[in-house]
Amino acid sequence: GRAPGGEERRGPPEASVSNGGDAEGGKELVELKVIWNKNKYDVKFCLDGTGAELKQKIHSLTGLPPAMQKVMFKGLLPEEKTLREIKVTNGAKIMVVGSTINDVLAVNTPKDAAQQEVKAEENKKEPLCRQKQHRKVLDKGKPDDVMPSVKGVQERLPTVPLSGMYNKSGGKVRLTFKLEQDQLWIGTKERTEKLPMGSIKNVVSEPIEGHEDYHMMAFQLGPTEASYYWVYWVPTQYVDAIKDTVLGKWQYF
Repeated sequence: GRAPGGEERRGPPEASVSNGGDAEGGKELVELKVIWNKNKYDVKFCLDGTGAELKQKIHSLTGLPPAMQKVMFKGLLPEEKTLREIKVTNGAKIMVVGSTINDVLAVNTPKDAAQQEVKAEENKKEPLCRQKQHRKVLDKGKPDDVMPSVKGVQERLPTVPLSGMYNKSGGKVRLTFKLEQDQLWIGTKERTEKLPMGSIKNVVSEPIEGHEDYHMMAFQLGPTEASYYWVYWVPTQYVDAIKDTVLGKWQYF
């Protein structure tokens, strides 16, 4: 007799029309469209197979390791559930997101955002005043005409310009707060930049190691960190008043 063939015929009709080894002894199959990286794959898969098994199948088609696959069907496909349990039907579209190792290696430069995050992480670990770009200026020592600092005191902004500070190229810089015009004037020997206070997105500062009564301070003039304008040797008693004035948090001392 033809016993081996008899196995196949007892299953539901769609199992017997399956081409190749997909029909496993009368298990119910479902036809899926797997979409990955603009490629479409027609896949027949056992309805009682789990999400994890489907990932293995996708691996065999795409070369994408299961650990790097995000498989989406009405949200993230649960690995432990069967396709029947999550109600996958014939013709269902399964979206796969992920890059093979080769793709990852082919893209030499990580995304800018990722680079910035890494940079930000590194910067957090290391005090600003130890970073190379800042050391260049700080190693020159205090400017000879630096303003005296008063520890442990917060003072209002003086009526005269804050002077005796360096900018990041080591040139002398002074800050004038023109409150009636709502402007900060950053003056160097060459020129004076008149900035509307509202255009300054942020102000950061950190005490200078070994000279904690002075700060280094940066005014963020554009959207990225590259637009910080650094000023060194700001007397500590004015730091809060500068931040409050520039960022518009008025405090009367």
